[in-house]
Amino acid sequence: MKRVKKLRLFTLGFAAASALAAGVAAVDTPAGGGAPAPSAQAAMAPQFQIVAMRRITEAQYRNSIADIFGPDVRVAGRFEPVVRPVHELIASGAREASISPSGLEQFDAMARGVAAQVFDEAHRSQFAECKPTDPGKADADCATRVLTPLGRLLFRRPLTGAERDFYVKLAGDAAAPTGSFYKGLELSLAAMLDSPNFLYVVETAEPDPAHPGSLRLDNYTRASRLGFMLWNSTPNEALLQAAEQGKLTDDAALAVIAGRMVNSPRFEQGLRAFFSDMLLFEKFDELAKDPVIYPYFNQDVAKALPEQTLRTITAHLLGKGGDYRALFTTPNTFMTRSLGPLYQVPVRKSSGWEPYQFAPGDDRAGLLGQAGFLSIYSHSGRSSPTLRGRAIRELLMCQPVPNPPGNVNFTAVQDVHNKATPTARSRLSAHSTDEVCAGCHKITDPVGLSLEKFDGIGAFRAAENDTPIDSSGILDGLHYEGAAGLGKTLAESPSTTQCVSGRALEYATGLGSEDVSPWVEGLDKQFAASGYGIRALFLKVATMPETWQVKASPLDQGSTKISYAGQRR
Repeated sequence: MKRVKKLRLFTLGFAAASALAAGVAAVDTPAGGGAPAPSAQAAMAPQFQIVAMRRITEAQYRNSIADIFGPDVRVAGRFEPVVRPVHELIASGAREASISPSGLEQFDAMARGVAAQVFDEAHRSQFAECKPTDPGKADADCATRVLTPLGRLLFRRPLTGAERDFYVKLAGDAAAPTGSFYKGLELSLAAMLDSPNFLYVVETAEPDPAHPGSLRLDNYTRASRLGFMLWNSTPNEALLQAAEQGKLTDDAALAVIAGRMVNSPRFEQGLRAFFSDMLLFEKFDELAKDPVIYPYFNQDVAKALPEQTLRTITAHLLGKGGDYRALFTTPNTFMTRSLGPLYQVPVRKSSGWEPYQFAPGDDRAGLLGQAGFLSIYSHSGRSSPTLRGRAIRELLMCQPVPNPPGNVNFTAVQDVHNKATPTARSRLSAHSTDEVCAGCHKITDPVGLSLEKFDGIGAFRAAENDTPIDSSGILDGLHYEGAAGLGKTLAESPSTTQCVSGRALEYATGLGSEDVSPWVEGLDKQFAASGYGIRALFLKVATMPETWQVKASPLDQGSTKISYAGQRR
């Protein structure tokens, strides 16, 4: 019942947001609340059951605006973040994400700003194919011709008859007091941008003909999932047309369409979003280091670190079509002038990026030797084998590590100047002998200690407090040496590929790890058969029947239903 109430609240929120954006007093709704009464046309259209809602992320919002209105339409404002569930993806948290009153105010301010640009004199001709009979008055016919296609793009499906009439009336009601037809369109568009139908992907299902009594996600929901999963943006015109024609519930047609998408240059944008989510890149937003301890750290370095990691990932997985496992051993990366001093390597270009290859046997090989990973899993003034080991376990192997108890004494670990315990290995020995702490530290520290030759911003060091650093490590009973040894051990671990397989499923469906766990082993075997190619993995995720099943039971009989005008069965 909690989900049902939540969905009903957002249906009411749609009306409230529309009224807020347009400045009207109220919106007519049925006596019991809910959406405006459907028109006769909408009532005759096929019914679809709402089964889930997912809030779009800031990047997806920005990408959608750019794709629909053009890159010169700016989005200005602060986004209320989607909260990440423990040990899960932000994509999973989006299913439970709400919008606070202050968050709605921010979205409304952004909506008004976008709408004002779309219908200003420089842009309006791109979106208004008709001209009003009188620019100072309402024109329902022209408003319908302008708002109907825009609503289809924003809501990622055709407007219902009730929605179309509502937004046209909104434009007309606003045109009269403002004395401008285009101001009316502007305020109506702002209302669309405020609507949960834009801010959320409303997932709807239909009866599954192959499994009587069960539901499957319908064509328009599939179009949205494909767009956000593979390109991190709203479905384009080709996807919406495929949905209208019923192609996305046809296995053969779906495979062709998804194949084109994963082989498109735009897949890089989707892959960047996936790894940013999987590797917790939001941590870079709060990255801070003590400038006295780390003089090489500055804002240019902070900005370059996540980009270096993403360039390494996409160049290897997409540019070379490389094996996913080799991300942890590859000597190839990219450098900027600002990163050169940190890595102690020469950089020829004064601006921009240039390829760089570490020498054979260099401990920098692979993602774990990059300063991005090493810096966000460290403290502001010192490294942290525990944070690094935990990140490897949780993010790259999908092995959750419990949080430390609240009464842990960190004094010994934090005292980096104690000559009796000059290195992190010696300081952490206290936790390994403490029964309260030992369980977790035995999982994380033997892994993280192998990265100790890199300090809190990822700069190389051979010693700490004039004491040579022992960078040996143990992962699942296997002994190795240094970051390079860790990378090779991680590349050979079955947990590594199973983890990214499971994360890809979670990312596509918005489900949690436990929900997708029955499918991961089979998916990982097919990932292996492809040579661990990332395009093959996402193509399989996009075409496997489980991705489109409705896992949970449908909402109860009182749940919201909507009609899609023009949907072909």
